[in-house]
Amino acid sequence: MKIFLAGATGAVGQALVPLLISHGHTVTGTTRSPSKVERLRELGAEPVVVDGLDRDGVRAAVAEARPDAIVHQMTALGGDLDLRKFERTFAATNRLRTEGTDILLQAAREAGVERVVAQSFAAWPNARVGGPVKTEDDPLDQEPPKQVRTTLESILRLESAVTGAGGIALRYGGFYGPGTSFAPGGEQWEMLMQRKFPIVGNGAGVWSFIHIDDVAGGTLAALEHGTPGRIYNITDDDPAPVSDWMPYVAKAIGAPPPRHIPRWVGRLMGEHLVVMMCEVRGASNERAKRELGWELKWPSWRQGIPALAGTRQEVSARA
Repeated sequence: MKIFLAGATGAVGQALVPLLISHGHTVTGTTRSPSKVERLRELGAEPVVVDGLDRDGVRAAVAEARPDAIVHQMTALGGDLDLRKFERTFAATNRLRTEGTDILLQAAREAGVERVVAQSFAAWPNARVGGPVKTEDDPLDQEPPKQVRTTLESILRLESAVTGAGGIALRYGGFYGPGTSFAPGGEQWEMLMQRKFPIVGNGAGVWSFIHIDDVAGGTLAALEHGTPGRIYNITDDDPAPVSDWMPYVAKAIGAPPPRHIPRWVGRLMGEHLVVMMCEVRGASNERAKRELGWELKWPSWRQGIPALAGTRQEVSARA
């Protein structure tokens, strides 16, 4: 296939481009920055410099590329992430999830492209009721904390627009691995090393992770085998509570044990952070594995994160 990859220089794009090419696809990749054009060429993509919110520019780029499929990986999350000011931090990304998605879908219609795959998110939006792990058919949070409401609304709008047009939405877990903030030298990694990433309250919130290599593999599988109009959780096999994964990861990367703070202290940083630490639910990947024939390179963060750190910490059995 000819693939138009919008947002090709982010962590997902840099893992995805070589994989697509190794499977015989050709890639036109977009970037907002002329300085990243050469990097796209090195990866094997045909670069296009265009802003994802430039309607005429995107339409012209898609028309010229004449792709068989469009992959939407546009975000604006480079640099430091201030999770205390969650709404402000994600404002630009949410415009890409709403306005940017609408522009890509318009360009797809005009170019006769029927296959669209778009990035969504699975790591915290599930409803905070019932069991610890949710499927794609379970509802998302109906009463999210104030700081994350606009982000959840943009996720819901993206999924509705994409699947309504016959496209596929991929709910990724929390990224780790090369090019992400959870890798040696990355922001979240360094926060753990410096004990700036505490466990809040009982740490019962269940998180789902995914290695960036498996993000690329799951996206390729969805492109090649996904059912139109479907949502897939692209997460690993091992959703786990904060009280489990954070001490394990700290030990694996050679960080000191994380601090513990009570919920009331956590609320001073933001109710949304308390919810993420104590109440969120994980995501099941069974549909993606069953329907896409997707096999993970790193089935658990218990394997993938020690490998990043160059350690051989024993992999504990999943509860």
